[in-house]
Amino acid sequence: MTTDRVLYLLGSAAPPVLGIGAVVERAQAAGWDVCLGLTPTAALWLADEIDRLAELTGHPVRSRYRMPGEPDVWPPARAALLAPATFNTLNAWAQGITGSFIVGFAAEAIGKGIPLVTMPCVNRAFLAHPQFERSVEALRGSGVRVLLGEGGFVPNEPGQGDPAVFPWDLALAALA
Repeated sequence: MTTDRVLYLLGSAAPPVLGIGAVVERAQAAGWDVCLGLTPTAALWLADEIDRLAELTGHPVRSRYRMPGEPDVWPPARAALLAPATFNTLNAWAQGITGSFIVGFAAEAIGKGIPLVTMPCVNRAFLAHPQFERSVEALRGSGVRVLLGEGGFVPNEPGQGDPAVFPWDLALAALA
């Protein structure tokens, strides 16, 4: 699928990423041309599915920066959804620590004015860390729509999460 409605779907290594193929299909049904990017760990978790996901999207799945001189294999993004966003990914993004491709893209997208939505996937213990609230506020202050709490992802107690109830529909709806 090629349209001018290009969505960069960027996922980090939290259990909901294991169902990312169905999310791609739902985004495509909503008219998006989806390009899938993953953190290196998420790509490792989905290693057996990478070829199928690339076929599904019609684009290579990316989990690393391109090498100097390599062409960009994705069309330009109209919007980006970074979900699930782990504690590590969200904090790195807010602090501009761009060690992974998806965080690097998301950090640069703020300056490019590309609409950004993120849905964290963290438990309540991570919420207690003082950096997390600062990171959420920094991203919101930069124009990122952070779906956390009512109307987004509601954190659970450690070890009590259910990837099947991750609110992907809310994340996709926030792109509209």
